[in-house]
This record gives sequence, structure tokens and C-alpha cells, in this order.
Amino acid sequence: MDINKRTILWIVFAVSLVVLWNNWMVSTGQPSMFAPAPAQTAKAPEAKKSELPTAAAQATAGAAALPGATATAADAAAPFKSERITVTTDLFKVDIDTLGGTIKRLELLKYKDGVDTHKNQVLFDVDNATGKTYLGQTGLVGAAGLPNHTTGFVAKPGPRMLNDANQIQLVLEAEQGGVKLTKTFTFKRGDYVIDVRHDVTNVGTAPVKPELYLQLVHDGNKPAGDSFFNSSYTGPTLYTAADKYHKLKFESLEKASAEAAKTGKDVVQDHPTKADNGWVAISQHFFVSAFVPQDKTPRTIFTKKVTTNQYAIGTIQPLGTLAPGATVSSDAKLYSGPQEEKLLEKVTPGLELVKDYGMLTVIAKPIFWVMVHIHQVLGNWGWTIIVFTILIKLLFFPLSAAGYKSMAKVKLVTPKMQAIRERYKGDPAKMNQATMELYKTEKINPLGGCLPILVQMPVFIALYWVLQASVEIRGAPWIGWITNLAAPDPWFILPVLYAISMYITTKLNPAPADPMQAKVMLFMPLAFSVMFFFFPAGLVLYWVVNNVLSIGQQYVISKKYGTPAAAKA
Repeated sequence: MDINKRTILWIVFAVSLVVLWNNWMVSTGQPSMFAPAPAQTAKAPEAKKSELPTAAAQATAGAAALPGATATAADAAAPFKSERITVTTDLFKVDIDTLGGTIKRLELLKYKDGVDTHKNQVLFDVDNATGKTYLGQTGLVGAAGLPNHTTGFVAKPGPRMLNDANQIQLVLEAEQGGVKLTKTFTFKRGDYVIDVRHDVTNVGTAPVKPELYLQLVHDGNKPAGDSFFNSSYTGPTLYTAADKYHKLKFESLEKASAEAAKTGKDVVQDHPTKADNGWVAISQHFFVSAFVPQDKTPRTIFTKKVTTNQYAIGTIQPLGTLAPGATVSSDAKLYSGPQEEKLLEKVTPGLELVKDYGMLTVIAKPIFWVMVHIHQVLGNWGWTIIVFTILIKLLFFPLSAAGYKSMAKVKLVTPKMQAIRERYKGDPAKMNQATMELYKTEKINPLGGCLPILVQMPVFIALYWVLQASVEIRGAPWIGWITNLAAPDPWFILPVLYAISMYITTKLNPAPADPMQAKVMLFMPLAFSVMFFFFPAGLVLYWVVNNVLSIGQQYVISKKYGTPAAAKA
């Protein structure tokens, strides 16, 4: 039995299928087959979460929400006339609604949409037609009637475009329930971080004990352009120094809400709920929006269902007791932009973890570091992938050479193995014994071709994650028809080249004695090339270059060991 050939190919085939399936599960928010489920932690205080105003309240916010307004029966019936204020910088265009001071839309000016390249990438947005909801909301809780994201704010005059300045500010004010809340959004040149400052003043006659909340609201729909072969994760994520990175699912928030409604009991949260550091975010493929509260300030972390198909993740921070006339301030950051490691690391510890390399991060990060330095020299991510593939091939050359040497020897003794199979076809035990004796006589390691592949497999998988997760490669061209290495090959040239290279590789290997197995091995390149029709071009480019190098290496080694073995036979 040709143990060497069949073992190698079936292991590679099986591992590839497992990796692809696990990747799809993780990217859609399901738990990895290789990682334990998140630890159960203490339950969040539902009383705190229930105090947050609901979306339905936004529609009925009245004139009493205005600073200094006195509520009357007539005023309460008059709806607040909100306006959207657009702030434009060199990196994005942001719409902030004066109703609640809510971030309603954020357009990234340096990145094109992944589905329609004629449009820019939009993160925060509300689209009733598609059901898209993505909001950044802040406000106060702790007592009835405090300013929140359903309150009407008044915007102070000021510039709305960056132009030649290095930063601009948008200041919103609201006074309600004896408390004045001033929100100050600071936008800086060349920075995806928006500084969000809250100044809270007690303008009443009695002490108040307000708490500040920051929350991100998102719908539970799958991202546009999502498919089985190109699925991506979108959902709540968070980080604390003690509990590290947590990746959640909208489905789990829906189930928790249904369970709470059914039993009338609080639901145990699958994430930490108390911290004085860290951040909360909505992560998606290539991009992230994260609220980073003021460091070293105690806060409660919550997740919840807001309304039908809308979910929130956020924090609630106590501000202490404010005496009449007293003011307290709290600074926070809102990062909304690409998942570039060098940018994320500067914002706050742990934010770079949203760039998810999967279970092989310890290998993937050095790989990306090397690729970045190659790109600094070449200036093209396509050629960077090719050069890096060559370096990987050189690194594992001794292992690959040993494997190909073993396969070459197996191919040369195939006639002898066929004779053994014919002689002992009715006695499998003797057939295996004779085959192993032949391996011993010819000094062939039956697993010699398998072990090098297994050693290299973690590197191949880690590289897959690097190419899949790196926004730097998104929209990056290579040559000619490849204008986006993160998108499938539009003309399917690379998948076809991959199929041809796999066919040649299969022909260079010793063929299985079983005709059915031989047909299966020839069919595998076709099956994989069809899947690669839907894979990013950068990934397929890596495999094509790797196969071409393997073919050359395998051909040279087969020639080197062919003549002596043939003469010996």
C-alpha cells in the first residue's frame, strides 16, 4: 500500500477542509473548533441597562429638552426640530444629529466600499430601506430626566470643515432635569480618533449623582457582499486588562434577551462587566469603531438588545455626587477607521487585537511584520506576496527537499510495489509486511513526505489569516487585471493557474495503485480551484507561486534521484 502518497494528500486535503470550515465558523461569530468557549462571568446589573433611554423615546423628544426651556403642555406637544451637522476632515465626513448628539453617519474618505467601489466606505449609518443601523450614542443616567441621546441639543457656532487647520471642534449643549451637559467632539488632522469630552454641571438646587454612558448600537444583519466563501465577522468586541479580548455575537444577545423575557431573571453575561480600563467596540472585516472611556475610572460594561434586530455594547461610568453649581468632566476617545495595527496600537492597549489572526496569532504577527518591511522596499503588495512566498520556500527548503526526495524514491520503486500488490492481493497483512520490507531495503521513510508538510502547515494557515485580515491589502493592486488583492480574481486567471499547477504537482508524485484513488487525486485540483474562484486574489497568488516553486524543486530532485534508482531497479 502506498502509505507515503496517500497519507500526504489525504492529510493535506483533510486539514485544508477543517481550516476552511473553522475559518467560516469564526468569521461568522461562531466559536472556533480549536478554542474554548468564553468563560462565564458575573452578571451585569440589569437595572443600570434598563435606565438607558430606548430608541422609541427619540421620536417624542420635545422642546423641554432644550437648554433653559420650561416645559408646558403646548411645548410638550411640539417635536424637537433636529438637524444634522456635517464635519469634514482629511480622513472622514461625520454627521452628528442635534437630537441626542448622536453620530448618525461616518464616511471614510480614504477607503472605497467593498461592494460598490464608486462609493466610499461608510461605518456609522442609518438606512431604513436595508435595515442598517450603526450609531454612536452618549448621555447621562442615574436620575429621571437627565440629558441623554433622546434629548435635543443646541450646537455652538464654529467651523465644520478642517481646511488648513489642524483640528476643529463641535460643541453641543443641553440642559434638562437640573443638569447641563456639554458634549465636545474634537476632530484632528490625520487622525481617526475623535476626542469626546463630556462636561456635566449641576444647575439645580439639590445634589445629583449622574452616570455617563457610551454605547454603540448596531443591527444584526449580515454585511453586504457576505457569502459562504467570503464570510466575515461583524459584532461586539471588548477588552479589559484582566480578562483580555472578547468577541461576542448578536445572536447571543438575542438569545439572552429572549431568555430574560421568558424567565424574568437576569442573564449571566459571557463577558466581564466591571473594569477601570479597556474599551468596547463594534468590529467588522477590516474596520472597527471603539469607545475608549477615560482610563483608571471604574465603569460597568454592558451588552443588550435595544429593539428588534438592534443591539448595543457600552459602558456606564459613575461621575460621583455633584453639589449645586459643581461641574465634572470626563474624556473619552472614539476610534472609527481601518484595522491598521500601527494605528490601533497608538490608541489604547489591546485595540490591535480586533485585527483577528485566529488561533495562530503568535505566528501571524511576525509574518505580517516581515511583509510590511518587504512592502516598504517594493511598494506593491502583489510583489510583496511573491517575494515573501519565495522566502518561506527557502526557509523550509531542507524539509521540502527531504519530502520530495522521499516521494521521488517511492515513485521509482512503484513497479516493485505493484508486483507486491499483485502477489499478495488476497492477503493484506503480508502485502503490508512486504511493502515495509521494500521501504527498508530501498531506505525510504514512508512518512518522509508527510512530516515536512505538517511542519509547514501552521505557517501556511497563519499566512492565510494575515492576507485575509489585513486592511493594508484591501484595494491594493498587483498588475494588469488584479486591481484588488483582497477581492476575487475578476477573470479567474489565478484559480485556473492554480488548477494547472496542482495537476502538474499530482503528476510528478507517485500515483496510487487504486484507480479510484488516482481519479480522486486528479479531481482535487479542480475542486480547490473552484473554491479559489471566491477567495481573495492575494491568497490565490500565494498558492500559485508556492506551487510553481514546488514543481521546480520537485522536478530537480526527481531528476537527481531518478537515474541511480532506475539503474538499481
